[in-house]
Amino acid sequence: MKLRILCAALPFLLASAAPAHAAPAPVPGVTDTEITIGITGPLSGPAAAWGTIALASEAYAAHLNQQGGIHGRKLKIVLKDDGYNPGRAVANFNEMKDSVFAVIGTVGTAVLNANKDLVAEAGLPLVYPLGNVQVFARQPREKVRTVFQVYPDYADEAEFLVGQAAKLENVKKLGFFGQNDDYGKQGLEGARRGIAGNPGVSLVGEVFYEVTDRELGTQALKMKDSGAEAVLLYSTATHGAGLIKEMAKVGYRPKIFASFTLYDRDTMFRLLGDLWEGAYFDTAIALRGEPAADRIIDIVTRSDPKLKGREGFCVQGGADVLILVEGLKRAGRDLTREKFVAAMQTIANYTEDGLVPGVTFGPTRHHGLNAVRLMRAGKATDPTVKQITPWQTFAPLF
Repeated sequence: MKLRILCAALPFLLASAAPAHAAPAPVPGVTDTEITIGITGPLSGPAAAWGTIALASEAYAAHLNQQGGIHGRKLKIVLKDDGYNPGRAVANFNEMKDSVFAVIGTVGTAVLNANKDLVAEAGLPLVYPLGNVQVFARQPREKVRTVFQVYPDYADEAEFLVGQAAKLENVKKLGFFGQNDDYGKQGLEGARRGIAGNPGVSLVGEVFYEVTDRELGTQALKMKDSGAEAVLLYSTATHGAGLIKEMAKVGYRPKIFASFTLYDRDTMFRLLGDLWEGAYFDTAIALRGEPAADRIIDIVTRSDPKLKGREGFCVQGGADVLILVEGLKRAGRDLTREKFVAAMQTIANYTEDGLVPGVTFGPTRHHGLNAVRLMRAGKATDPTVKQITPWQTFAPLF
């Protein structure tokens, strides 16, 4: 009798002993009510002007939360200061990689170089990284599957700027001022390509600085001694302004052609006053005074009034969030990192509400836009800028 009871009970005992279906693994940074997004940026240090981008992203996210968020979830921004220092940024990424859903708007070529492998190994979505495109273009495709970049290539841009210097100002002798890392060196590579394509133009001065440099008098004298009629700038706003001030002190006022990284006319005029008047500079995004940019500026300065006076770089902060949100909307409520990556790859000709010409990603394209247009600064008292060329679109690199 006991044996029969045991045999009859055995299937139930085995069923109860069988493992239950494992619950889905939690998605980093996602709860029923929030999506946590990480930002590491230069809130302090030599590139602190670019820290405005991160603060504007935080302000724009707050605005979206007031509108109800995305699929019933609010955006929670975790903002960390890296001081434009790669080591500090690595520490920040390590702290965030398993606790945030994605990271947006990381600033700096050296910072991205230091973290590219960590991003790949963690499967961490990295959206709108702001640094040398070659950091990711040189990586195997499987290592950039979670990276979505909307950013001009420095070499393509510099080659274009050399041609414009020759065309617009009949420049024959060109100087180059750059940061002594892959940011500046990639710009120099493009300048040399531009020289090769413009007979009669020569590169007479190549002057570099270190991020830690505070005095730029020596670099200014080297540039003056070169006899350059125009100078290409591939620098932080602080170092570019420092060079221009020091050149003016020794009576040297060459034409200025600046990378799109110095597009914020408010910051440059605050640093330089009338020394920035007439400077040529590229932009990769809409500028203050254009409707698409003014919409972003209005939103973020109402959300965070402390951003008033730093409106230019605010536009980039809004753009970083806009494209993130487009991917989140397409991914749906049942959110995972894999679904987000797949959703981002469906974005095509997305203008970010008019901020850019059109971003396109795909399974084999994660460099969504490589384009600039040339502008020229007017008077310090005039907030408008003059557009010199239409958008120049170059081939995507990865």
